[in-house]
Amino acid sequence: MEQIIKTTPMNLPGAVQGLSVLIAGPCSAENEEQTIETAKELAAVGVEVFRAGIWKPRTRPGSFEGVGSVGFQWLKRVKEETGMMTAVEVANAHHVYEALKFGTDILWVGARTTANPFTVQEIADALKGVDIPVFIKNPVNPDLDLWIGALERINRAGVEKLGAIHRGFSSNSFSDYRNQPFWEIPLMLKKRLPDLTLINDPSHISGRRDLVSKVALKAVNLGFNGLIIESHNNPDAALSDGAQQLRPADLKTLIDRIRGIISSEPFDERPENLDAMRTHIDICDHELLLALNNRMKLSEKIGKYKRANRMNIVQPGRWSDLLSKRLEEARALGLREEFIEYLFNCIHKESASIQDNNV
Repeated sequence: MEQIIKTTPMNLPGAVQGLSVLIAGPCSAENEEQTIETAKELAAVGVEVFRAGIWKPRTRPGSFEGVGSVGFQWLKRVKEETGMMTAVEVANAHHVYEALKFGTDILWVGARTTANPFTVQEIADALKGVDIPVFIKNPVNPDLDLWIGALERINRAGVEKLGAIHRGFSSNSFSDYRNQPFWEIPLMLKKRLPDLTLINDPSHISGRRDLVSKVALKAVNLGFNGLIIESHNNPDAALSDGAQQLRPADLKTLIDRIRGIISSEPFDERPENLDAMRTHIDICDHELLLALNNRMKLSEKIGKYKRANRMNIVQPGRWSDLLSKRLEEARALGLREEFIEYLFNCIHKESASIQDNNV
């Protein structure tokens, strides 16, 4: 089914010209002093959108699960004393009503919530008739259609200031990262929905503050529209995810580096663009494999048809016509004929083998 998502540009205040979105703040609003102090330090380095977790979905009970609605009073002070916009995560319809009641400017749906279409639909129903920017994080598992489905549900509620947050994916494989980036997935999302605002969450991908800058800079070089970064005035004492939070002063250093990258050269002329092009090659390779998989599934069906109709597996006339057409297409595209002929001979051989196994 074709996805139809209608969005409008989301040009929120930011500290870096060239990024549509820059959001920063602590993983959790822990107490009033920590919230206000962190906000003031971030405002001083140019951040204009402040994020803070009010409710925190935790893996096991007994961990700090957020202060709840009382934290909105602290966010109200943030807006009054710094002029910053505020952003919070909502995980159910009640969270939406509370956030809207207290005048929160931006909402986002977390990765665990995105994985549950029933909950996403409840959130969408609560957002009907509301004109507010909403971001959807990727689901915890690498499922592009599930991510798009969540975006569709929110969009169908009438939300057009819609964006996506890439926060990485759970994986059993060993990695330096807390969540595997799988960069090809958000870039495939952007390819399918080119008008969608796509931002990166280097904090949750990294899980370690020493990797946050590396991930953030790669996202900028890959053409992401913005960043959402966790920053705490005293991360070593944080009640949740302290290891991945930057101090405001370290965030300023990162912002200055990003500003230098964006202002120094056009994207296509940056030396870092080699990394971007390699990532796009990964996407092309993935799409090639998907296309080959679909082709071989069709070969399997054709093999069954031939068996039912007592037809020969290899039909030289059909193969000659097919190869002639593909070489003609290759010439039009500027591809080398010898390579295309070799490639399709390999494909034909594998296809015949698959058909033979079904006869």
